Order: sequence, then C-alpha cells, then structure tokens
Amino acid sequence: MTAFSRLLPLAPLFLTAACASTSGEYPSLALRDAERVEGTFGADTAEQAPAPPPPPAVPSADLAARLAELQRQASGFDARFRAATPAAERLARAAGGTGSDSWAAAQVALADLDSLRSQAAVSLADLDTLWVDATLEPGSPREAIGAVRESVQAMIAAQDAVLARLRSRAG
Repeated sequence: MTAFSRLLPLAPLFLTAACASTSGEYPSLALRDAERVEGTFGADTAEQAPAPPPPPAVPSADLAARLAELQRQASGFDARFRAATPAAERLARAAGGTGSDSWAAAQVALADLDSLRSQAAVSLADLDTLWVDATLEPGSPREAIGAVRESVQAMIAAQDAVLARLRSRAG
C-alpha cells in the first residue's frame, strides 16, 4: 500500500481543518433586537369578559320536518327491534350445537334483528350527512341535528348490546 493511499482517508480532515479560522470574529449569539418580544400579556386581558356564545341556530321548517322524519323512522325500527327481541332471546337460549335446527332458528332471528338495526342505521347515516354539512356551514343548526343524531346513536348502541349478548348465547 502506498503512502498516498494511506493518507487518502484523512483528506477530508485536512480540508476541513484548512477552513478553520483563528481570527476570533465570530457572530454574537446574543439576543438581537428583532428577536425581542414586546407587549404585555396579563391584567389587561384578564379583565375582559369572554364574548358570549352565539345563540343556537334555528332549523328551517324543511330541516325540522326532515329531522322529525328521521327520528320517527329510527324509533319505528327500534320499536320493531324491541318487539322481536324476546323471541330471539328464547331461540338463542334454546340454540343447540352448530348446525342444529334450533341453532338455525336462532340465527334467523338474529338476522332479523340485524336487519332492523341496519334500517335504523340508515337514518343515522342520513343524520351524519346532515351533521357534516352543518359542521362545514357556519350559522347552521348543528345543535338541533346533533340532538336527534345522539338519540338515534343511543338506540343503535342499545341494539348493538342486545345483539352482542344474543350472539354470545347462540354461538
């Protein structure tokens, strides 16, 4: 190995050392005038009362009718779901092993409950669309839509709990 090839890996070190300066004229790291923050934040802002929230927007007659219809639809499917639940519970308790006639009857009853839950979820999907549109539009009646939406969500959550319980019984 030649002397040149031994010194070649050290070339970057020599090049960077040549760039070093000993003149002592480095820029100051002290705070510059442009970096200083001016103004006050304290008692003046604490004394100001926050602005009251704007009153909730009132839904139009068309929207109010649409919300009432969606609530009515979801409530109707929920009533049918609750009416069908006792029979499905009996069938789920009586379900034998997988593939038996009693198990098949329980699965059909659960499918019927699933169908009713899905139909109620269609109303929730429509409410979600209205909610998103209202969220994107300032001054829209989000509160009115949100109240109906939360009501339908609670119905569906209760239905989900019933279905989960019955599925665990029916296997």
